[in-house]
Amino acid sequence: MTTTVAMDEAVLSRVCELAPVIRSNARAAEDAGWLTPNTIDALTEAGVYSMAVPRRFGGLEQSLADQNSVLAEIARSCGSAGWVSMVWVSTAWMVSLFPDRAQEEVFKGGRARVSGGFTPGGTLMQVEDGYMLSGSWPFNTGSRGADWNLMDALVKDPDGEVVGESVALVPLSQMTLSDDWNVSAAGGTGSVTSKADNIFVPFHRVADAEAAVMGTLSNRSNAGATGRNYGLYSYVQTQSLATVAGMGQGAYDLFVDRLPGRAISHSSWDDQSDHPLTHIHVATAANKIAAAKALLEKMTTLLQSRADVGVEPSWQEKADIRGQVAFGIELIREAVDLLYRASGASVISKNIPLQRFHRDIQGFAQHGLLQTNTSLEVQGRMLLGLDPQNHFL
Repeated sequence: MTTTVAMDEAVLSRVCELAPVIRSNARAAEDAGWLTPNTIDALTEAGVYSMAVPRRFGGLEQSLADQNSVLAEIARSCGSAGWVSMVWVSTAWMVSLFPDRAQEEVFKGGRARVSGGFTPGGTLMQVEDGYMLSGSWPFNTGSRGADWNLMDALVKDPDGEVVGESVALVPLSQMTLSDDWNVSAAGGTGSVTSKADNIFVPFHRVADAEAAVMGTLSNRSNAGATGRNYGLYSYVQTQSLATVAGMGQGAYDLFVDRLPGRAISHSSWDDQSDHPLTHIHVATAANKIAAAKALLEKMTTLLQSRADVGVEPSWQEKADIRGQVAFGIELIREAVDLLYRASGASVISKNIPLQRFHRDIQGFAQHGLLQTNTSLEVQGRMLLGLDPQNHFL
């Protein structure tokens, strides 16, 4: 009989085996603005998009640590593939917070690819059996290949007054996608704008936003101490750090692999590996990446311990995670920038993947939940006993 541990290890093992395929498709994904079909198919068959699906639907229901290991390994080969996978996995996990009826619809078959727009870009107008959803959600990562879409929207009464904020779950096939993804970073993520034009959403697929964040939605059998009920924002932020850490490791590997026999142009050094400054650069970058991974391991362990006993992380713990995620990403950004600047003029060639890692990390670090100053401000206010003045915790 196959054990849960064996299944968890199998996903990571398969992803490691797929690394040459994912790497070879990374340039094509960026040029096309979307992942290649064989990359998506290979990761799907490897079980990546079953990781967050509850076991009762045939999913793997992996721990956060196991999910993070897989996401980091994908990102080590291609930042866009890693980021899309992170979004699909983390948003699928969000569906596990919904009532059982919604979960049954999304998770049938044991795997799910779910994208999402988490700024209130639309409105929900209540009708007899549910809501009518209209709106537009830009930067919707993975929507070009998702099965379902989870969107934040403002709830309005018949008079047009805003009475709340909810998240709505709809089949992606009911939405339209714009061809508007033209960017300098994260090119392969296909983060186009998704639009809804008066789409009907039944009650069981609409959830109060605050209740979803706090994990208190009713009519679901997987509430409580299941070991998989993590704090929503902390979960997403932690997986983001895992993905960027994988990219940082990929950039480091590329730099070291290119070193042997590389001369330093317009100097007397015929092998960059012999230069003392190179030794300092490599050590500094390695230590920054290792420090970020250590923060990741610490917060992953914390979230798992809270989930195992069925309690939400404290507000201070959530603030610490947000600040430490941003700090960890900043460390990785600094490490990769150092390696990029030590790579000579040839690194600007699109044939050198290091430049793509450099650009992608710069882009992902701009995400609102991951920006250094904003996140450290929230953490610092909490450390000083002040109100965080930010509800994204």
